[in-house]
Amino acid sequence: MKHRALAAGAALTALAVATATAAALAGPAQAVPARSASAQAVPVQAVPAQGTPAQAAPAPLTGRGVYLGYGGGVRLATESGRTLWTDRSGFGQFSVSPDGGKVAWIDGKGRLHVSAAATGSGKAADKVVARGAAAGGPCLTPAWSADSRRIAFPLAGGSDRLTVAVVGADGRGLGKVGATLGVCHLTWSADGRTLAGYAGSTEGVHLLDTASRTSRRVPGIRLANHVAGLSPDGRRVVVHAMGPDAEAGDGSWPAEFAPSVYDTRTGKKVALPVRGRLIGALYLRDGRLAVRVAGRTANTLVVLSPSGKRLQTLPEQPRNRRLGLLQVR
Repeated sequence: MKHRALAAGAALTALAVATATAAALAGPAQAVPARSASAQAVPVQAVPAQGTPAQAAPAPLTGRGVYLGYGGGVRLATESGRTLWTDRSGFGQFSVSPDGGKVAWIDGKGRLHVSAAATGSGKAADKVVARGAAAGGPCLTPAWSADSRRIAFPLAGGSDRLTVAVVGADGRGLGKVGATLGVCHLTWSADGRTLAGYAGSTEGVHLLDTASRTSRRVPGIRLANHVAGLSPDGRRVVVHAMGPDAEAGDGSWPAEFAPSVYDTRTGKKVALPVRGRLIGALYLRDGRLAVRVAGRTANTLVVLSPSGKRLQTLPEQPRNRRLGLLQVR
């Protein structure tokens, strides 16, 4: 079947870097403070909860966001067109912090970097915050916590089921939170409890509980090749669900996708009360869902409450019509 091609590539990559990973985790990396062996597992309380959604009415979206474009590499830019970060390595393993100011990315040697976007006349800053990450597969992207302070990322290994580590954006507090088959396009719930990703074979979406360190498959999703977000409590997930004959792609961030929302406990698909051709959706940390709708000259964001009520309709800049949307505030 066509969707199995991605799994083979991910497995070869994992085997190629497994030895390097073991060495990297055994000794202290220069950018990560040395720790005792007993500190390798992250205590539950070290993965901070981000709190429940605020009861007060959230502020409307401003339309500020981060967009993705391809062409000779990867370019991330603001809604106004200002470049935040570029990458010509071809690995494509990156994600943008929810505050829009930082990019976590993995290089070909399995080093996890944090790059702060340049502001004003200043220069962009880059720091290696961890080593031993799974490298070489575009879908093996890191995930940011809702407060933009911590990063989860898959460690290299010799199987499809990989261990996920968490580290602070400053390189402190490195530890493990469990193993899962869902290591592609990781996303983190705002309460800090759940990580979600799709399997490298595209056969299903899996949740990793950072407290119990256990993983389970989401019912109802047979095939998927993108996970775009989790509700704050991890109860709902946004994915690109696939048919059995669909092309899996190479796991790169999509510029657009037809979003589906599923209940992660029951597997029931949640209907989105939005008309038009849907090309994306993102959960905000307060539980709102921003749904992207294609337009002839400019796309539109429709913001829904957790119960599905329409709260806001916001036009995007025409210059961003063919770009992917990674973050919006």
